Order: sequence, then C-alpha cells, then structure tokens
Amino acid sequence: MQVEIQPSNPGAGLEQHENLSKTPNHSSQQLPISTNPKTPKKLTLIPLIFLIYFEVAGGPFGEEPAVQAAGPLLALLGFLVFPFIWSVPEAMITAELSTAFPGNGGFVIWADRAFGPFFGSLMGSWKFFSGVINIASFPVLCVDYLKKIIHPLESGWPRQIAILTSTLVLSFVNYTGLTIVGWAAVLLGIVSLSPFILMSLIAIPKIQPHRWLSLGQKGVKRDWNLFFNTLFWNLNFWDNASTLAGEVDKPQKTYPRALLVAVIFTCLAYLVPLFAVTGAVSVDQSAWESGFHAEAAGMIAGKWLKYWIEVGAVLSAIGLFEAQLSSCAYQLVGMADLAILPKFFSSRSKWFNTPWLGILLASLIAIGMSYMNFTDIISSANFLYSLGMLLEFASFIWLRRKLPEMKRPYRVPLRIPGLVIMCLIPSAFLIVIMVIATKIVFLVSGLMTVAAIGWYFLMKFCRKKKIFRYSNVEDDER
Repeated sequence: MQVEIQPSNPGAGLEQHENLSKTPNHSSQQLPISTNPKTPKKLTLIPLIFLIYFEVAGGPFGEEPAVQAAGPLLALLGFLVFPFIWSVPEAMITAELSTAFPGNGGFVIWADRAFGPFFGSLMGSWKFFSGVINIASFPVLCVDYLKKIIHPLESGWPRQIAILTSTLVLSFVNYTGLTIVGWAAVLLGIVSLSPFILMSLIAIPKIQPHRWLSLGQKGVKRDWNLFFNTLFWNLNFWDNASTLAGEVDKPQKTYPRALLVAVIFTCLAYLVPLFAVTGAVSVDQSAWESGFHAEAAGMIAGKWLKYWIEVGAVLSAIGLFEAQLSSCAYQLVGMADLAILPKFFSSRSKWFNTPWLGILLASLIAIGMSYMNFTDIISSANFLYSLGMLLEFASFIWLRRKLPEMKRPYRVPLRIPGLVIMCLIPSAFLIVIMVIATKIVFLVSGLMTVAAIGWYFLMKFCRKKKIFRYSNVEDDER
C-alpha cells in the first residue's frame, strides 16, 4: 500500500517531499496531510501568535495565587525565571518539530515517528484527555463571572442551561473555521488585555518599589505546592498549537516567529500587571486569590476598570476555549492521518473545511464534564499532561539521534548532550508535580492510562479485521 499524501497545495506538498527526501532512507517519512486540496492554508502569523497566546495564557487571570502562596518577591521572580526553565525550552522544541513535521497532530506525530504507533497513540490519548478536561472548565468560568451580574446563574437549571448554551455557541464558532477563530483570538486578546494596560499606567504614581521585595507577611506559611502549580499552569501548553501545523501558511517560517513573539508577549502580559499591582496595592496576603486583579483595579482606578477586567476575564475564557478546542479537534485529524484512529475522524465540513467530528466529540465530552465536581479529575489531567511532556522530551532527543540529517527549517542550536541537559531541568519539575499528586489522582490517571493502552489494541484489532477504514500508513513507513 502507498502512503496517502493530500497536500493543501502543490507547492506545500513538494516542499515537504523535498525536505524528507534529503534524509537517507527517508522515502517512508512522508506525512499524510488531510487538508482539502481546494482550500489553501490561511492561518497566518498574527492569528497564530494569538492562538498560541490563548493556548498558554489568555491574560494575567490566575497568576494571583502565586503571591498568596509565597509573597510578592518570589511571585515576581517566579514569572521572571520560570519562562527560561520551562516556556523557552518547550517553545524551542515545538518550533523545531513543528517545522520538521508540518502536519496536523503535532506531538502525536513526533512520538509516532520516534517510537512507533503505540507511543503515538498513548501520547494522543494523554494529551486529548487533559485538553478536553481543560476545555470543560472555560464555560463554567464564563458563567461564574456572569453570575455576579445575573444572579439566577448562581445555581439550578438557569446555570446548567447557561453552561450548555455557552458551550454550544462557542463550539459553533469553532466550527466556522480557523481563520475566523484566529482573528477572533486577536480581537479577544486586545480587548481583554486593554484594561490591564490602563491599570498598569494608572498605578505608576502609586507604586512603592520596596513592596516588590516583600517575602510575604510574617507568620504566613509558604504553600510551595500552590506556588509551583500556579507557575506551571500559567506558562504551559506551548506545544498545543503544533496540532494545527497542517493549517498554517508556510509553517517552516511562521511557527518559529509566532512562538518567539508569543513567548515574549505572554511573559510581559503576566509581569507588567504583577509589578503594577504588587507595587501599588497593600493588602493582606490572603486576598491574593484568583480574580484579585479585578479588585485591585477597583482600588487603583475605580469600579469602571474593575468591571472591565471582569468582562475581560469572560472574553479570555472564550479565547481559551476556542484555541484549545481547535487543538483537540485537529489532533484527532492527525491521529487519523497516522492510522491511529479510523479515517472518518479526519472528515471535514463541506462549508468550512473544519474537522466537524473532532469538534463535536470534544464538545460533547466537555459538556458532560462541565456539570461534575472535577477538581481531582483536573489534577489527574495535569498528571497525564506531565506524562505526555516526558514522552515529548524523549521523542525530541530520539528524533535528533534517529534522523540527524533530516532538514529542520528551525533547529535548536545545541547538540544531543546539550539537548539532554535542556530537557532534564523541566523534566525534573514534571516529576516533582507528579510525586506530590494525591492517591486519587494516581488512581484516576492510572485508569485513564490503562484505557488509553486498551484503546490502542482495540484500534489495532479493528484495523486488522477491516472493521473501519484507515489511512494507508504501514508500520515500516514510520
């Protein structure tokens, strides 16, 4: 059987073929891409920057617990230092592998090419579970902010209908296509960040720099678990946008640029408001809960800015939902291209050329989970994501060793020993996050991993018995 290659335009397909054919014994390395040949790639630099931004952050919402956990100085140092420990290495790895393998699926392709279809399937399951659980939280967050204005949304059937309606509406927006989603992310990013820029400017005359040096109130014990988890989740998911690589215009050039700008943009979006508020406002350390920035805006400028930031939080949640739903949906497309999932998972809408089945499946799972008390499940999703990242680091190093001559439009400027050191530091942090997990997290994560392994063998059986149609990708072609 032959590998099915459906480039979105002849130039893209030729470019990809040439990149791979220059590698020895690389006729088998061609990646199937299931984009519509009549529809050109349209996701350009600016929308991609904001999609990556919403994959990772969506604004400084949620950074406040770092101050509550360890005081202003350590919170500021955390958001200054942690990007170099975690964000920059993850972004560099994403840039190299996304440009070397510019197809939908991202990290699933990397694990598959490095270690084979079993690990590709396991990576896909881990990342899909964690992604969909995160998606479920964003409509809930929207309703939680709106209930401050519309009180019936606090509980009961009005709340449930609001969650269902918001999920369906946001899913339909995603269905209309990445071009619309990308430019919507640009608009949402500008509107949601504007009040923080105003707050920071108004705060300048009120800033007292000595407050930045505070290690916290006397007698308040530092919560390292909360501190590190806050940093981790505010500066994570740089690789999520890699699942959209097949939809990006000139990914070999666009991805590295987008990631560079997004890293700088995201770090500034966290640091500038944090410097402004910690320097201008003096409150009890326990007040630094999620959402405190809105309260601080009221203290600094008045209620009008407080309300604007609360509206910005809703818009940010919408942007996060759209970006992460897109990643989950196109991840399934990539898994279908690799024959990890049946071919129908790569089906596209006739009107918008979007993966309607992936959007539908992720949305239905998110709706089901949004009505649950899923604190422990979210912690389990974090655990699964950490497992996926360890596999991603291993795939990155192994592909450098396995395919040293493969053309990489962007290449991390280190040799394998340096790459190992670069990956060991964030890997050590991932292990710490996993070790401090609770027993129920270990249990739920273990069950999900067993289910992921069972799913791989079920799909292998279905492929052997020809129960479903699969893309024509032979195991030796990996």
